[in-house]
Amino acid sequence: MKILVTGGAGYVGIELTRQLLDRGDKITILDNFMYGYEPVLHLMRNSNLEVIKKDIRNLNASDLKGYDVIFHLAGISGYPACEANPHSAQIINVDATRQMVKYIKNSKQLMIYASTTSFYGKKAFDCDETTEVAPVSLYGKTKYEAEKIIMSRKNSIALRFATIFGTSAKMRNDLLVNDFVYKAINERSVMIFDGKSRRTFVHILDAVQGYLFALDNRRAVTDGVYNVGDESMNYSKYDIVKSINKFIDFEIIDSSLNDLDVRSFNVSFKKIKSLGYGVKYSLSDGIQELIKLYQFYRQYMPYKVI
Repeated sequence: MKILVTGGAGYVGIELTRQLLDRGDKITILDNFMYGYEPVLHLMRNSNLEVIKKDIRNLNASDLKGYDVIFHLAGISGYPACEANPHSAQIINVDATRQMVKYIKNSKQLMIYASTTSFYGKKAFDCDETTEVAPVSLYGKTKYEAEKIIMSRKNSIALRFATIFGTSAKMRNDLLVNDFVYKAINERSVMIFDGKSRRTFVHILDAVQGYLFALDNRRAVTDGVYNVGDESMNYSKYDIVKSINKFIDFEIIDSSLNDLDVRSFNVSFKKIKSLGYGVKYSLSDGIQELIKLYQFYRQYMPYKVI
């Protein structure tokens, strides 16, 4: 199978690419490599890998031709990055996605979109795929707009992921669990805003399995929207720091200030679980691998930016 992964050098994209290559698929990474080429170097000897350096804002129709499947992961991810670059967030997350859909004339091409549960906002009940969205951040708004654009074409799937955590060849330290472990290791303290606020988390390898599950079960899930995660992985910020504190000592500082990112919700994953998807990795699994990684960097590569 010939597959294009936009954002294929990113945090999740590089792990997805690696597993697709392990399956024997022919993979093209399309990425602007703004954070460097290092994440893809360990894959370069694979003859089934092609790499294209390009920004999704500058795509041509020819860039999207000839693929059986397009995984669309490229974009500005997360609340802080979108708030810092609001104009770019709109252009990259929404406008570039709209142009991609216009360019894809072949209705047989399957598009699988990296959506998010972030736009459920602040809810006091379990959110499923029919819940009215209420994004509380620019990130959530742009992701929902892009999802609607993707799902306006036939042969598309949107995967609304829980908050992802865990190690990757291209790390992200802004994700909540990753951020807390990083600060616990390097600053010996974690400051918590709105500690009782809750959200659901999913390990990066379980997120990748969500993509592969959609690909392998495309006849059953095409033209659908699916939350990806598990109800058992719903935690408050207090829960997260207490879990980290079981493995390492650090100071927990409870701030009286409110978090600008005010998401707090529970999510139902019954729809995708009813088809056979399930998670394998726990919060504890991810915390321990993150501790190992960040301690390694602190000891042996203290000046490296990750």
